[in-house]
Amino acid sequence: MTDASPHANSPATQRFPVVVVGAGPAGLTVGCVLRAAGVDCLVLETETREFVERLPRAGVIEEPAVRGLERRGLAGNLLERAQRHTACEFRFDGGRHRFAYEELTGRRHWVYPQQFLVTDLVREYADVRGGAVRFGVRDVRLHEPDSDRPSVSYVCPESGRREVVACEFVAGCDGSRGVTRASVAERAAVARHDYGIGWLALLAEAPPSADRVLFGCHPDGFAGQMPRGPEVTRYYLQCPPGDDPGNWPHERVWTELRRRLGAAGAEPLTEGRLIEKRVLDMHDYVTEPMAFGRLYLAGDAAHLVAPIAAKGLNLALYDAFALGDALAARLLKGDGTGLDGYSASCLRRVWDYQEFSQWLSELYHGSAAGDPFRAGTTLARLRRLFSSPAAAAAFAERYLGTAERY
Repeated sequence: MTDASPHANSPATQRFPVVVVGAGPAGLTVGCVLRAAGVDCLVLETETREFVERLPRAGVIEEPAVRGLERRGLAGNLLERAQRHTACEFRFDGGRHRFAYEELTGRRHWVYPQQFLVTDLVREYADVRGGAVRFGVRDVRLHEPDSDRPSVSYVCPESGRREVVACEFVAGCDGSRGVTRASVAERAAVARHDYGIGWLALLAEAPPSADRVLFGCHPDGFAGQMPRGPEVTRYYLQCPPGDDPGNWPHERVWTELRRRLGAAGAEPLTEGRLIEKRVLDMHDYVTEPMAFGRLYLAGDAAHLVAPIAAKGLNLALYDAFALGDALAARLLKGDGTGLDGYSASCLRRVWDYQEFSQWLSELYHGSAAGDPFRAGTTLARLRRLFSSPAAAAAFAERYLGTAERY
């Protein structure tokens, strides 16, 4: 929520040039960029450090995002430990179709679960770069973000007292349900899209059947395999939105995975215990603009892209690079160019990725739409990827996020 400033000039008021709300990938990256530039900031997080470091999330990271982390000294563990993926495989019409994107472009994907990246960023920000952070805070509030004297307050979990932090800028990086997004709800233009489908997200204690991502485009529904390590595999199954995971017992899950990922000459799936089952309803939103006075939104606080194209973490990192650099330039050099152009620049990439997610959704789900015309056009689109070099190059650029300009 947004309130009038509570005692912003009180002697007890803390002061930081920047307050970052949210200790996810976006907030921690902004914090690390600012600390590297010598700018003090405070990161506020409602969860504990242990919680944010263990929260399991997907971690497909594009090469430009990896290089952005590397340039900022934030990719050491990632480069050492992450899996490098150079190809994916589509399975449709009973066949296997390998898409070797590194051979085509020289670029690759890194797979590094988000909780590992967050753990690295927390350590770098707090333990190495000496950044201030408060975990477990309650009832965070923004005060006068449109003024030149904004502040943020929160309830300290130890004392139970409300603490006030005066600042020059607020970075809103606290996700789709956070206070920063809610604070601009009545002023922002929010565009939404619902795909009308769900994905049953599964984590299996079983080795993957292939060392690459598999996309099963099947008349019974989409299925996906994402390797997470030698003994753990992420699977997805298309299902009705809002479906109950309890409707998917062990035998039904593996029967559907075998059917939808089956193809001539394919290795059989290795079954294992399902240690996670949850239904994700596929939807998107975009908040415009991403800047409101001295408040700048980043990551899911500004936009959500369905996991269809694995773009969410990447967008959060690109936002954070741009925002961290722009804040440092404004505070250290008085150069406000980056902040002035922040929203428009980020939204160009956001909308490009949203469009690709829509396009890819039809590729994944069109065969199961129950419409012979959509099924036929989907099959034509899939075949074109493997018969047209121009179509393959265009897909690779969008899949890997390597366009020269957005």
